[in-house]
Amino acid sequence: MEKLLIRKLKVSDADHISKIQEAIIKGPVTIDYHRVVREEAKRKDGVSFVAELDGNVVGFMIVYIIYGGFGLEKSAWIGLFGVDSKYMGSGIGKRLAKEIFDVIKERGIKNIFTSVKWDSTDLLSFFKSLEFNRCEFINLKKVID
Repeated sequence: MEKLLIRKLKVSDADHISKIQEAIIKGPVTIDYHRVVREEAKRKDGVSFVAELDGNVVGFMIVYIIYGGFGLEKSAWIGLFGVDSKYMGSGIGKRLAKEIFDVIKERGIKNIFTSVKWDSTDLLSFFKSLEFNRCEFINLKKVID
């Protein structure tokens, strides 16, 4: 993994990110990654990164900066994350996270959040390895018919 490059997200990464996500969920994606990536890549304050190996995107972490609300100061939110299944467990996710943690720390952001389904044990283990813990928030959901 010495050749692994962690770099800022670019608009041209959308197809690669879609393919990684399709492999992870073993089916077609329902998220419009072209729109998400285009919007995030344009942000001046963006902290979204990809991992590139031999010219191919093999992982991504899309992070949103939240400028307060619900009793919080400026914080960060990991909204989308994935690693090519061929490279899972090789440290790519941790390298992406480290880069993002360094950037948000430089910007004075102390809190970073994410949300994981309770039965996604692999993701829960990954985030626990990064020292994420339960927090004072409870996820709430309403289905609009």
